[in-house]
Amino acid sequence: ETTLTPDDFLVPLFVTEGKGIKEEIPSMPNYFRLSLDNLEKEVKELWKMGLCSVLLFVKVDDKLKDNKGTEALNPNGLMQRAVKTVKNACPQMLVMTDVALDPFSSYGHDGIVAEGQILNDETAELLAEMSVSHAKAGADFVAPSDMMDGRIFEMRTLLEDEGHHDVGIMSYSAKYASAFYGPFRDALDSAPVDLKDVPKDKKTYQMDYANREEAIKETMMDVDEGADIVMVKPGLCYLDIVRDIKNAVNIPVSVYQVSGEYAMIKAAAEKGWLDHDAVVLEQTYAIKRAGADLIASYFAKDVVKLIS
Repeated sequence: ETTLTPDDFLVPLFVTEGKGIKEEIPSMPNYFRLSLDNLEKEVKELWKMGLCSVLLFVKVDDKLKDNKGTEALNPNGLMQRAVKTVKNACPQMLVMTDVALDPFSSYGHDGIVAEGQILNDETAELLAEMSVSHAKAGADFVAPSDMMDGRIFEMRTLLEDEGHHDVGIMSYSAKYASAFYGPFRDALDSAPVDLKDVPKDKKTYQMDYANREEAIKETMMDVDEGADIVMVKPGLCYLDIVRDIKNAVNIPVSVYQVSGEYAMIKAAAEKGWLDHDAVVLEQTYAIKRAGADLIASYFAKDVVKLIS
């Protein structure tokens, strides 16, 4: 009843400054931060494997971070150069870009911080500008992972006003305040900082994992505001949400199999407690069976090798 192909996958890629860099992420064995020259090599390899969509994230130097994520709008910033690198190396590769402030924020939050709170509306305006910057660099889709209310409308409106009618939006519509994100934050050095007057976590804007109906409400709002694809994040613990949303919308549904899910399988397999390949396939098939049209997964290359 359920089949997997390379077209089902988005490949998350972590990009860092420098040259000749391919550094393994300690909490994500066999996954790497790549400098632009190695990013070029990686996307060419992915294309040969039939993997034709990438989702880009950047690790920004601390000295470039501030509360408003100013560096995110730099036309020669790392994200903008990463998009151009992928497009130059592989013009037909579909490029999606992460749109959120946390990699650029001195506080590690997805929004602007003021007096102990996250400023929703001001952040949404900034995210719209960020989306246009990525579109100008050549992104096919922008992927807001922030969970600010109303940001899809702001982004769609500004993209249209600036003439980027063909740039799509993949919205992280049901992104839960999950404990499974730890290794990802290690990869980008983007965890919230522990300071007075700074929220200690992201629970004021990411979703409560006890909630189900809220996920449908949040997703339908994003669809109404102009999202082209909606996402559920994380994966395995939220397959009921995937099915609910798949039944509720008539646009593609994506799922992010997140860093913690990846790290747990790697750790258990290293101990000899699980059969790595069997569990990877079982989990991936389960995500597809639940209703995912697209799966962002650090196992994408592994799965393609296995199903081939």
